[in-house]
Amino acid sequence: MRWQDLRRSGNVEDRRGMSGGGKVAIGGIGMIIVLAIGLLTGQDPGEILGNLQGTETQQPAQTRPPGPRPDDKTADFVSAVLGSTEDVWSDIYTANDAQYEKPKLQIFEDATQSACGGASSAMGPFYCPADQKVYIDLDFCNELRDRFKAPGDFAVAYVVAHEVGHHVQNLMGISGQLQEQRGRISKEEYNKLSVKLELQADFLAGVWANHAQQMSNILEPGDLEAALTAANAIGDDKLQKESQGYVVPDAFTHGSSQQRMYWFKKGFETGDLNQGKYEDIK
Repeated sequence: MRWQDLRRSGNVEDRRGMSGGGKVAIGGIGMIIVLAIGLLTGQDPGEILGNLQGTETQQPAQTRPPGPRPDDKTADFVSAVLGSTEDVWSDIYTANDAQYEKPKLQIFEDATQSACGGASSAMGPFYCPADQKVYIDLDFCNELRDRFKAPGDFAVAYVVAHEVGHHVQNLMGISGQLQEQRGRISKEEYNKLSVKLELQADFLAGVWANHAQQMSNILEPGDLEAALTAANAIGDDKLQKESQGYVVPDAFTHGSSQQRMYWFKKGFETGDLNQGKYEDIK
């Protein structure tokens, strides 16, 4: 991915080396990981989540020592991707006579606090609508390469763009509409709506890639394949199959590998928001 010349975002909060604590907020890829742990160990995912949310960190806040870090290049890369999403979505909003409200992105290490609760690095990147922030521990970039077998800069860019997609959904009121259904419908029906939300975020990540390519010529050979490999690796069916040997579609929360790849690819190929309306996602 050609990212070196991209504008760096001024909305990045670097909290690497600072400890955090409190209850854990789960979102984005984090919930997939919780479900996978449950399937691997035979535990109820709700019990795992409850244990995580009940864990308090008593260590005082610490500030990282001065000087360069091994992951500084990754932090710079994430800032460049965020800057690109800001440029793309600002242009799209302007074309629709609206103003884009830019999210902040917090880089943390081990644990941090968000308006949605505490965040553990074990849960992966997530978006908190309460403070309009994307949270990421850069160790996840290594995990994406090593655990999920999805190497390449653009695989990470896809994940960041997906979480920014959740921010766009929040601005559009789509996320709030889903939350209003919690407790009003069955768990199975709610999961289906959650899948639609995640697949639309994949579509929005593809829309970003389409416009970023037009604006900045960011793509190199293999980049799209890297994003599709990441989308395939974190599909619910693939994780369920690997962990328990069979697939339970009613338990999906993020969509199958095929669905995730399809909607990202559709977003990239069309670049048209009208092609991925929430009610049309399936």
